[in-house]
Amino acid sequence: MIFPPSSMQPRVFGLPPGVDFPQRLVDGLLARLQGQPPEALARVTIYLNTARIRRRVQQEFAKRGASFLPKLPLIGDLAGDPLLTGIEPTLSSLGRRLELAVLIERLLVADPTLAPRSALFDLADSLAGLMDEMRSEGISPEALASLDVSGHSAHWGRAQRFIALAEGFFAHDARPDGEARQRLAVQRQIARWQALPPEAPVLLAGSTGSRGTTALMMQAVAQLPQGAVVLPGFDFDMPEALWTGMQDALVHEAHPQFRLAGLLHALEMRKGDVGLWTEDIPADSARNHLISLALRPAPVTDQWISDGPALGDLIAATKGLTLIEAPSPRAEAAAVALALREAVEQGLSASLVSNDRNLTRRVAALLDRWGIRPDDSAGQPLQQTAPGRFLRLVAGAMAAPLTLDRLLALLKHPLTHSGTGRGPHLRLTREVELHLRKRGPAFPDASFVRDWSSAFAAKKNDPDALAWGLAVAAFLETAATTHRAPLPQLVTAHLGLAKQLARGIDPTGSGRLWEKETGEKALEVMHKLRAEAPEGLVLSAMDYPPLLAAILSKEEARSAVLTDERVQILGVQEARIQGAGLVILGGLTEGAWPETPASDPWLNRRLRRDAGLLLPERKVGLSAHDFQIAVAGPKVILTRALRDAEAETVASRWLNRLVNLLSGLPATHGPEALAAMQARGQHYLKLAEALDAPLPGLPPARRPSPRPPLKARPRKLSITQIERLVTNPYDIYVEEVLRLRALNPLRPEADFRLRGEVVHQVLEDFLRISPLPQDPEAAADLLLQITERVLEAEVPWPVARADWLARMRRIALPFATATLRRDSHPVLLETKAALHLKGPDFTLTGKPDRIDVLPDGNLHVIDYKTGEPPSEPEMKQHRKQLHLAAVMALGGAFGDLGPRVATRITYQSMKPGLKERGAELTEPAIDQLREELEALLSTYLDPATGFTAQRAAVASAWEGDFDHLSRLGEWSIADAAEPEDLGDQE
Repeated sequence: MIFPPSSMQPRVFGLPPGVDFPQRLVDGLLARLQGQPPEALARVTIYLNTARIRRRVQQEFAKRGASFLPKLPLIGDLAGDPLLTGIEPTLSSLGRRLELAVLIERLLVADPTLAPRSALFDLADSLAGLMDEMRSEGISPEALASLDVSGHSAHWGRAQRFIALAEGFFAHDARPDGEARQRLAVQRQIARWQALPPEAPVLLAGSTGSRGTTALMMQAVAQLPQGAVVLPGFDFDMPEALWTGMQDALVHEAHPQFRLAGLLHALEMRKGDVGLWTEDIPADSARNHLISLALRPAPVTDQWISDGPALGDLIAATKGLTLIEAPSPRAEAAAVALALREAVEQGLSASLVSNDRNLTRRVAALLDRWGIRPDDSAGQPLQQTAPGRFLRLVAGAMAAPLTLDRLLALLKHPLTHSGTGRGPHLRLTREVELHLRKRGPAFPDASFVRDWSSAFAAKKNDPDALAWGLAVAAFLETAATTHRAPLPQLVTAHLGLAKQLARGIDPTGSGRLWEKETGEKALEVMHKLRAEAPEGLVLSAMDYPPLLAAILSKEEARSAVLTDERVQILGVQEARIQGAGLVILGGLTEGAWPETPASDPWLNRRLRRDAGLLLPERKVGLSAHDFQIAVAGPKVILTRALRDAEAETVASRWLNRLVNLLSGLPATHGPEALAAMQARGQHYLKLAEALDAPLPGLPPARRPSPRPPLKARPRKLSITQIERLVTNPYDIYVEEVLRLRALNPLRPEADFRLRGEVVHQVLEDFLRISPLPQDPEAAADLLLQITERVLEAEVPWPVARADWLARMRRIALPFATATLRRDSHPVLLETKAALHLKGPDFTLTGKPDRIDVLPDGNLHVIDYKTGEPPSEPEMKQHRKQLHLAAVMALGGAFGDLGPRVATRITYQSMKPGLKERGAELTEPAIDQLREELEALLSTYLDPATGFTAQRAAVASAWEGDFDHLSRLGEWSIADAAEPEDLGDQE
């Protein structure tokens, strides 16, 4: 017995924010057992809400020496007690969702307008969540069916059609799921207590009663003869009037104490009836008063004016608070990591409490550089582990033709060919990547891999290539033949494919796919999925990947690695159990803490209230309660990033309230207190800035101007390269001296470059037809036929083919008409030529799109552009491609044409309007161009001339291929170039 028999019931105690809850829970219990025999402790039962708080309580008992332990069941353990719920097996959470998915899939087949098929599992998951909530709150399907939705949009009427699917799961003979068993177990346990109240003490500690089933049990425990509820983070500073006034969920649900107030209201208790479990004072009572006032419900924030001056000196109340307002997420993570490292060096235990998993991952990565591995309570999402990513990639290969980048992602994954042939696999993967990025195709399939490996094996005499190609091709063939099937068959096919790719050329096994903790967890989840998958859920290969991703995203994997117990990374709901010397509340921005409530596809806020369900703000209120507990620690750092990757962020509403309250209390030194908090935060930001600063004495790169020796300088360039020699000689240095070539994009796309190649191919094929139909419409039809043929052969993207064909339709007739009316006729199309310049001993090459002969025998050089033709100033300054073609023509470079004068050059845009720009040339003008060209080439054949980067400022819509090699960004075009002699100048 720990409570006097005459004490008033019900019995509710609280511990204020700022105390170590597990420690004080144990202290209070032992104090009440003082003087009783040791075995009295073994008769005590303490119901706890999480396994983590149970571990902390066990540790606290262990610190006090050898003794008996109380019984420490979890509230959720009741559902597994066969004496309370029977021996009928429970339907798993996954099984319930898959059963719902069957019904939803049939509904979507009947009416595809209800939702996209990709949302199938998400709809099943959210509907199962609604069912869990209905069971927890004791709401029947009839209550939802009777809701009046006549005054709402038609969407809510359609939602009722989905909700009706859940009615069968509430039947008395339906197989129970976990939430149903929990509700049943709690109800039967309460009935037992009412029939035969236990004489031994029963406590329920650490829960706020946020779910109906738990709140029901808390009410029952509080009314037992030796029962009591111990509430975490109870705000003893909030006035009684506010406690009694918090009853409207629509107004007060987001307040941190709303759930606790609801429990008191259900027990017909007042704030004054709640006792202190221990007499220990919180870490900082003045700060608790400040936070309590800052978090008062929105309708009464006018009390800041009346009650604020009573807080006293705010500099003293905030001496343990630090505010870090970082310019970026990276800076925030660096500042947090440095603060955690400092705590470790000072011998303090430290906790990072945050909802922002990006922040926690960054912090963990930064701590690793100092050998600090924090204990992360959340583990790692299974879909982000190596096996999880591998399984998702393989599922994607079943769903659609593989693009180049997705094939390479599969081949380069560390689990692919992870058996005995990993070394040759990596080597051959690099070889096939170079081939694909240079020549394609955009959608490599089994036949391509087989043909390439066979050719490569013969060319390089590589004994590994053929077996490797056959293994990869076999995987691709099998993946491509996956069709619509029941989910168990899809899972079986998926597992077979995953093992096939993982083992590679080995005849058996699965490589290293299922090794270590993450592999074992992935295998467990996949086997569970196959066991639970209903035959009635028939999916296509396209439907399977999003369902798999949704399932993997809900699983966590933890690796058995040695962590530093002094540093913990906790979720916000675990803030109530921490007792660290330093607490960092990270990611305090709206949308992260508190998280934005997920949109409910079933019921809006008012319908939820009418049905008796929880409002979306419930999670906001719970997060607010966690914030109030965590911010009351002995030493606290509040952090946020002022910007994310996209825009400025909005401070968390609780941080915003605290800042506004401090700013509005100058009489009690609020602004000075806030400035001091920010100044302490600046200390860590400066350390973070120094951490990322360049090493001392390491100057930025200078604008390069390499001077290779004469023998290494190019003696042959094309007319398009000459243009870049004028504007950016560094590109020519990289291509012709270093012999480097830019790789094509990892994912081929229907970009401007491919469109230009296609248009040129179409026009070349069209103009080679002789004679052309003299009817413009017939010629236009012919042009479109050629376009369709070339597009089919060269462009594997249906949308791009349709778009480009439509573009050609708009200009086909005008182009055909202009071609037939032109006063010249083509004599050369896309013909390579070369002209040797004796003066500088240099060869100029070129392949003009089209050269026509004019009636007077002179030439007309034409170049087709898919974009805008160059302007006249550009042609005068550096766009000399056709000018140089005229130089080649006069020099007799084009074979049988002999030396001829190109009196006309034209750039023609292949866009509506067929805009043309060009120039008229004379033989003296061409001779002058040749002299200027020879002078330019002679200059760059002089060892004293450097190939300067960005020699001329030319506007461009995209980055240059070699700008990163020149370190553009560390220097600007206004900086002077720095010549550098390379190699043996002799």
